Amino acid sequence: MLDYISVQQASENWGISNRRIQKLCEENRINGAVRFGRAWAIPKDAKKPADARKRRRNHEK
Repeated sequence: MLDYISVQQASENWGISNRRIQKLCEENRINGAVRFGRAWAIPKDAKKPADARKRRRNHEK
């Protein structure tokens, strides 16, 4: 279990809420996340997923 971090630790590292981390895990957007009962185990080296709500705009006219 040393290669995994908790939702709380990921939340502190990435600067987003615990609930958002849980939703990302449920949506399979964090590679390697595993559910143990009611808790999630997230790989230490997992990267914060890109925010799918943001789009890049082309500022060329």
